[in-house]
Amino acid sequence: MSTTQTYRQHLAATLGLGLPLVGSHLAQYAVTLTDAVMLGWYDVQVLAAQVIAGTLFFVLFLMGSGFAFAVMPMVANAAGAGNDRQVRRVTRMGLWISLGFGLLTLPVFWWSGPILRMAGQEPQIADMAQTYLRICGPAILPALTVMVLKSYLSALEHTRIVLWVTLSAVGLNAAVNYALIFGNWGAPEMGIAGAAVASVSVHLASALGMAAYAIWATPEHALFKRFWRPDFEALAEVFRLGWPIGLTTLAEVGLFGASSLMMGWLGAVPLAAHGIALQIASVVFMIHLGISAAGTVRAGRAIGRGDATGLRRAAIVVTGLSLCMALVTVVVLLTMPEPLVGLFLSPDDPARPAVLALGVSLLAAAALFQIVDAMQVIALGLLRGVQDTRVPMILAAISYWLIGMPVAYLLGFTLDMGGVGVWLGLATGLAVAAVAMMSRFWLWSIRQAAAEAA
Repeated sequence: MSTTQTYRQHLAATLGLGLPLVGSHLAQYAVTLTDAVMLGWYDVQVLAAQVIAGTLFFVLFLMGSGFAFAVMPMVANAAGAGNDRQVRRVTRMGLWISLGFGLLTLPVFWWSGPILRMAGQEPQIADMAQTYLRICGPAILPALTVMVLKSYLSALEHTRIVLWVTLSAVGLNAAVNYALIFGNWGAPEMGIAGAAVASVSVHLASALGMAAYAIWATPEHALFKRFWRPDFEALAEVFRLGWPIGLTTLAEVGLFGASSLMMGWLGAVPLAAHGIALQIASVVFMIHLGISAAGTVRAGRAIGRGDATGLRRAAIVVTGLSLCMALVTVVVLLTMPEPLVGLFLSPDDPARPAVLALGVSLLAAAALFQIVDAMQVIALGLLRGVQDTRVPMILAAISYWLIGMPVAYLLGFTLDMGGVGVWLGLATGLAVAAVAMMSRFWLWSIRQAAAEAA
């Protein structure tokens, strides 16, 4: 067993690993954020359609990312144990499963219009959303490839390249959006279709960049050599760990997706305000997700070394970092809501006052769940690091769908609180999940400490 690090050493190592991951998550989400800002300036109706389309894409993308998330602790554990062969095996099969899942989603994107109309969306909004998804849907294949390679490289602590590739993607997306949404630089004015073309371009470029770096930086793993050969044992290992992660993610993201559908029942203006508030809250969530990913790697490597004390210290450090960030976020959301919402709206849009007023109210509700949202994602990251995924899946399903969703509907519609009530329901589900997940991890950690002492 290696010498256990001090808290200061854990903090330095976590920041060194986590800051590039936070930056890369923010940069990756900035692609979606750029779409929302530019489409909001283009037309509020178009923004509402992109909110629905983006939600459907994001839900399926994150569900498929469960297998990519599984690669991270498995590679970290294998690297901690010095097993390069296992690193290669699980990464390859993570790519296999992720691409297979992506192919299964393509019919959903192609027929998304009828699906969204059946879900109660306005026909015009559903048709525009389908236009976006028919172009952008195939981008889920390179997007999932990026997620697997990001997990692989992050687990090996090659995090800076992940940051630089995603930062480059933001610039490319903004440029193509500017040209194709508005018809600048001699390009055709394509509106929402232009945003879809930009997203496809970005995901393809990111996948190629990440793959090129992986080949160059880690030749010892030969990831793509004889890539076509199956490894059914490793495939089964990745699948067993990954499918609960995918369903756990689906439970949470699906909760927010369902909230978007409910906001769509209230009309285009509430849906646009909801989309803006969700974009802002999601930016903050990406910070916690980056810290959580660092926690997964630190926990996975500690388990690979057999270092239970180091595991607990790493958990305390990532939890403390995330809590500090959540407190800062609460202050910002409560003191600067109007400037934040106003970034997404044209000054001349007639719907601006109504969207702005509702958006400010929703950000106040979002401030309520910042701490619990941070704690649940950190707990999930730590649990994945110790490869505990099935019980967290059950806890997530109960918290979000048996508690959060009924409360959202009760407050939003039965008690006629509208969008604010829906968001209070989201906060309730996240709070229950945070308590349950954190309790799960620390009870497991106490048992490990007892076993180590014995």
